Amino acid sequence: MVLSDLGAEVIVVDRIAASGPPSGREEHDLLNRGKRSICVDLKQEAGVEIVLRLAAGSDALIEGFRPGVAERLGVGPAAALARNPALIYGRMTGWGQDGPLAGSAGHDIDYIALSGVLGAIGGRDPVVPLNLVGDFGGGGMLLVVGLLAGIISSRASGVGQVVDAAMVEGSALLATSHHGLMADGVWTTRRNDNLLDGGAPFYSIYRTSDDRHMAVGALEPQFFAALLDGLEIDPSQVGPQMDRDGWPVMREVIASRFALRTQGEWEDVFTDRDACVAPVLNLAEAPRHPHNRARASFVEVDGVVQPGPAPRFSGTPAPEPGPPRRPGDSTDPVMRRLGYSDPEIGKLRAESVIV
Repeated sequence: MVLSDLGAEVIVVDRIAASGPPSGREEHDLLNRGKRSICVDLKQEAGVEIVLRLAAGSDALIEGFRPGVAERLGVGPAAALARNPALIYGRMTGWGQDGPLAGSAGHDIDYIALSGVLGAIGGRDPVVPLNLVGDFGGGGMLLVVGLLAGIISSRASGVGQVVDAAMVEGSALLATSHHGLMADGVWTTRRNDNLLDGGAPFYSIYRTSDDRHMAVGALEPQFFAALLDGLEIDPSQVGPQMDRDGWPVMREVIASRFALRTQGEWEDVFTDRDACVAPVLNLAEAPRHPHNRARASFVEVDGVVQPGPAPRFSGTPAPEPGPPRRPGDSTDPVMRRLGYSDPEIGKLRAESVIV
């Protein structure tokens, strides 16, 4: 999706089974926005040939099978690079292409558990951070970085390569700074005990009188002072900011003050104060916030509100994303571009190689 948002032509090879009458869900599958799709049976030799022809004219190929499956289907790195020696072959898995767990099933939650990241998030028990850290952050986004770096290298050298992106390693990479803090002795392995995990009362979340929440990130002294000013708390009530022994009292004082007003009232208080305080919005509220509206951070495509492309480019701004693909919606035009004649396309369709 990110590559498509930023201007790449992305063609998805869908399973034959994905075709058929629209289910209605396709229009809300936003990860597929702006892409094109062909439906191909990779268990037939003619279907494998279609994918290899696609690889021959592409900058990159991405596959997300378990290790060895692409090779068994005939579309592995060796076959694809034989057609296009400059190709960047991206492989997205949870565990990686080798190692004891490489062939095992897993999901985002398992990969971030093994990377140590899940164990660092939460309070008494770990808290699931949606599937943002493994699937999208340590997975898809790290693969995007790998693909783009590979394409730069390929354009300079003419030589392609395989990018092995594993979510367990990508999510671990996102926590690199925390390993450094542990080495310095300023980060513990206890959850909710550190400066950035909610352990510090000036970097935490507080409930308001209307049962909503405010996020506080007043790390620096000047922001901490502005926080106390906005809450009308005398500094003598809470003691020195970095005195850990005083944090329990500090948290209690801050919490009791936030509980006196609604989220909206506190947002008004802190709008013009540099205190690093913000309302905790839900996914439906975020697009309506004045800041997000002013920047058009969210867009509406065919009646569906969604995040717009990011980051932004001054010289080549991304267009508004297109609607999600429907499986097989571009089969014929893509096949013609690959050099197949209409009679050949008809024959492949009659043989159920494509739909």
